[in-house]
Amino acid sequence: MVQTARSGKQNIVEGCAASTTSSEMEIKLINVAKASLQELLFDYQDYLRTRNHPQWTENSVERNAMRKLGRKHNDSRFFMTLVKTRQPETIANMAIVRIKQTDFLLFRQLKALETAFLKDGGMREKMTRLRLANRKKQGKP
Repeated sequence: MVQTARSGKQNIVEGCAASTTSSEMEIKLINVAKASLQELLFDYQDYLRTRNHPQWTENSVERNAMRKLGRKHNDSRFFMTLVKTRQPETIANMAIVRIKQTDFLLFRQLKALETAFLKDGGMREKMTRLRLANRKKQGKP
């Protein structure tokens, strides 16, 4: 589970780093990150199921409180402090909420990247447009 979580995070970082040279690679890596986080989500759900612990329901007080915390706090240290005082099943549920929030944000990011790619193209298209504009400016065919 640790490796899966790390893989999700690292693919986000690598995707963002690749964005300057390859929109296609950025989109691919964000998709890989989403897949890793889905794997992690299923691991946490399996953890709860195999130990007969309930998963927080859609409108539970706990889930809604965790969603609010996720919108308010973007610092992992905040959540690491919380988990020190919680039961393992609560921590698993907290992680599920955070993973789902991250998945939603990555979904929105992918839609924005795809829209930008369709509108502007990738790096090759941008470089071609610049090269053609430069040729036109210099009066070359």
